[in-house]
Amino acid sequence: MPDLRRQVFESGKTISRKAASREGSRRPSRNPSAQASQQSSRNTSRQPSDDEDGGYLSDDTALSIGSLDDLADLPEHDNTNWAEELADVIQDILERKRSSILSREESYAAFCRLAKCHFIDDHLRNRVVDLLAAFCKSVKFESSVRETILGLRALELLTVTTQDDKIYENVEPLLTRTIRDSTSVTAKTAAIHCLGTCAIFGGAGADGFLDQMTFFLDIVASDGQSIGADDDPGAVTAALQEWGSLAVEIDDLEGESEDAVQIFMDQLDSGESSVQIAAGENIALLYEKSYSPEEDEDEDEESEPEDEDESFMAAPSARAGPKLIKRYNAYHNTHELASQLQSLATVHSKHISKKDKKSLHSNFASILNTIENPRHGPTYNTAINQDTNRHYGSKMTVKIGRQGVMNIDRWWKWIRLHSLRRVLQGGFTVHYYEGNRAVLDSLPVIVRQDTPSDRGSAKRTARARNTRRWAVHDADSD
Repeated sequence: MPDLRRQVFESGKTISRKAASREGSRRPSRNPSAQASQQSSRNTSRQPSDDEDGGYLSDDTALSIGSLDDLADLPEHDNTNWAEELADVIQDILERKRSSILSREESYAAFCRLAKCHFIDDHLRNRVVDLLAAFCKSVKFESSVRETILGLRALELLTVTTQDDKIYENVEPLLTRTIRDSTSVTAKTAAIHCLGTCAIFGGAGADGFLDQMTFFLDIVASDGQSIGADDDPGAVTAALQEWGSLAVEIDDLEGESEDAVQIFMDQLDSGESSVQIAAGENIALLYEKSYSPEEDEDEDEESEPEDEDESFMAAPSARAGPKLIKRYNAYHNTHELASQLQSLATVHSKHISKKDKKSLHSNFASILNTIENPRHGPTYNTAINQDTNRHYGSKMTVKIGRQGVMNIDRWWKWIRLHSLRRVLQGGFTVHYYEGNRAVLDSLPVIVRQDTPSDRGSAKRTARARNTRRWAVHDADSD
């Protein structure tokens, strides 16, 4: 492969007459003067809509245990000439010399849409270096906030699609500088997500993972001050989420667990539910990772006795799978942590919106369940019985397309799903079924379901299946 480092900011291309002609006629639905006016007058505190940013910012942290939706395709974006449109978009992106901010924003938005809705690896293999250079230039020069964010978004999709192991080493310095020095907090947040994605799918390796985890943990511990985003919930949430995504890739976190849990506990007092939930999920992951499957040499050692509470709370999938053995203490004071999580799982403050309150209850009941028994993964619609103080909920499954169900019985699966869902959004299903290795290698194989050909029968069957799937089972019945 050519050396990306030398080419990443080079471009000797000139715009052809054909491209110049197409530049003026392509995507006629946009009014250039109106868009220019909108660009100059837009309130920077307002997040752009899906049409403006390709759906990047609006997706945010919508995927949560308490509001899990089926992962669906994006048929409204599909068209029979998408490959031809993609070729035109790529040509527009690479013909940068005479392009305008508006035209680059348009091209990047179109690239993001097509990369989400289709697995376009075959169309990108010979253009990775050139596309990488174009996206990095937009991030470096920050001609507009929207162009910068769309450039970061396009870079994420390029990385997830191609999994080129040279990407991380070439973009890491630029992304780190953007996170630290950008004048836009929104761009900082987007760059945090982009850096995490490029590390995982762009060839960072274990050492790179740990380096970025330290970087992200510093952002969290300082409430964003270390990067000039003081008390910004978006930046802190992004750092928490990307820390968790990278932590999934590390087998042994014994050396990092104690300090990390303490920092995440401090974030449980945040006034933003997204920060609290992301911190809680990372804590659950660390407790989960303190246990690992039993090995042959463990059979001769005295195993840790399970008390009655651990036995009844053990997840069905955990009981059916390999026996999990405790390897180390995730945190020195689990009782204190459990008390704090219990408060969040039952919070009733009048200052919290009804939607956030519901999300906090469901998420933290599930997180608390894991802290009390790390063998128990995330559950859906989990709650706490106020009389018995017992947890109940249903096994978490996610519908993939029309005929697939994925069991999410471990926190590492949930965090990976959340990360990929944020990048691919509704196109997750397309990438799964079209063979994107970034998706297939990251998550368990789905279970296919037989769907009756008769539509009426299919609807009745689906209703019955959903009723069974989301039924709440009291843990005492186990």
